[in-house]
Amino acid sequence: MTCLPRCLGVMLLTCPVLLMACSETRGTPDAGTPPVAAWDGTATPIEEKGDWIDRGVFAPCEFTPPLGTRLDCDTPALFDVSQCNLGALSKAERHGIYQTELRSASGEYPWAGAGILLPEDGGAGTLNFDPLTRQQFDDQGMFLASIFTTSRGVVTKYALAGCDAPERNHITGCYAFCSNGVLVEKGTFDSERMLWGRGEAESGGGMNLVSESFVGLGFPADVYVTKNHAYVVSIQLKKNMPAGGLSVFDVSDRRHPVLKKVISLPDDGYWNAAWAKDDVLYIATRASGVILYDISNPADPTYLRSVPSGAPLDVHTLFVDGNRLYAMGLRPAQTLIFDITTPQAPVLLNRFTFTSEEFVTSYPHDAFAYEGRLYINHTDIGFLVTDPSDPLQVKELGKYHYNRQYSHASAVGTFAGRTIAFEGGEQEGSHLRVLDVTDPAHIQLIAEHRLRPTTSIHNMILKGTRLYVAWYQEGVHVFDVANPTRPQKIAYFNTYRETDPKRLGIVFEGAIGMRVPGDGYVYVVDTARGLLIFNEP
Repeated sequence: MTCLPRCLGVMLLTCPVLLMACSETRGTPDAGTPPVAAWDGTATPIEEKGDWIDRGVFAPCEFTPPLGTRLDCDTPALFDVSQCNLGALSKAERHGIYQTELRSASGEYPWAGAGILLPEDGGAGTLNFDPLTRQQFDDQGMFLASIFTTSRGVVTKYALAGCDAPERNHITGCYAFCSNGVLVEKGTFDSERMLWGRGEAESGGGMNLVSESFVGLGFPADVYVTKNHAYVVSIQLKKNMPAGGLSVFDVSDRRHPVLKKVISLPDDGYWNAAWAKDDVLYIATRASGVILYDISNPADPTYLRSVPSGAPLDVHTLFVDGNRLYAMGLRPAQTLIFDITTPQAPVLLNRFTFTSEEFVTSYPHDAFAYEGRLYINHTDIGFLVTDPSDPLQVKELGKYHYNRQYSHASAVGTFAGRTIAFEGGEQEGSHLRVLDVTDPAHIQLIAEHRLRPTTSIHNMILKGTRLYVAWYQEGVHVFDVANPTRPQKIAYFNTYRETDPKRLGIVFEGAIGMRVPGDGYVYVVDTARGLLIFNEP
């Protein structure tokens, strides 16, 4: 379940040492790793440093005009690269997908992250999925620029100049950002191809690929598995791109899935999440709220209806807990509670929202129901603990918030008598946080696990003491969290290959959706490769 419209993010330093907080960056699991020792429930809270940690200036170059100057950012002569190691750029890889951290000159919160795609055939590239209007990368240096017009008619422009290449697949430099012809931000950048590279193979810890099934509809985003069928939903990223919808795979033979049906609806191409109860499949859509399909014949879903009735509602994610369906809406920002005692006929019990004067655009992205509490990832407001026992009067019990938060997904369980939440955001540098939420009024951060500063965590599934994480370009990671203060990586699979035909060169692509239904397999959606089935390690 993704939130691609939010493409500006924050960065962080790879794995700082924070008390008991952090495992090493992308280490390979040891074959003889001993089981995690039992946890006694005690933990030392650690400092919250946010998703972005300032690593300092990346390069000795500068876009020389002062902020506020009216000019065209795409002017290479305005970059001072006199102190750069330009000769190293001639040895840099000029093709591939680079994920880029843009650090503002002020050293405050970075302006954005950027995905740069430079095609292998030398054709036109993109920056943040927008076409490059300047694409110079030769022995004379590197200059890139792109233009984007927002829905409100604001013309924005990025320009980047290379300064050094510390490694073949690693480039540093400086950048400028203009809005309607005015320089509004400048600074330095650090850009790296998302290769495995760090001593890892394709997989480790016994996580093996059983099968791979291409998904033709749109941009695959989520999967639900029931009745020996995998239901993959896809989204339409832009109006001029293929529409999303539903792809139905018979996975009775996990090694040879069979595509049984493809469903899409006119003017409703953004299908982002799926869940099922008995013979009904629920799908979150941007234009129709929640769509219901009858899956009594699992290979041939038939349309039933959409809920709620009335004005169009953008529903982004779903969570089913017993006879309740929670639907998280983006526009308008609200969480809906349905009674699904009769799965084919949901009854809307309430719509509610939590607001903030500071974060007026915050919305509930996802939620997790556990032991009478509803944990809501409310983007900018933070990670909320609520009591939904009375659906007409949902109460906030507590929240976890930090600067520049964008709470996205979570999973909750009980360890040594403590209620522990595993939480992550969605932006460059978003990573795994471990929170003790036993007392919602006093939530404590007790551990974290960080990977590269230009990648983002996405969804997670908790099964007993194993936490499965879809981590975009980092692939799938499996942690033993029997001691949640020390998450130990025990298996992984690198799903991301920049040469896959449907790669777009954006921050939010790779391993995105996942299910672990308990049948011995892990079902993962990769945004380019489609449905990947692994053995459960």
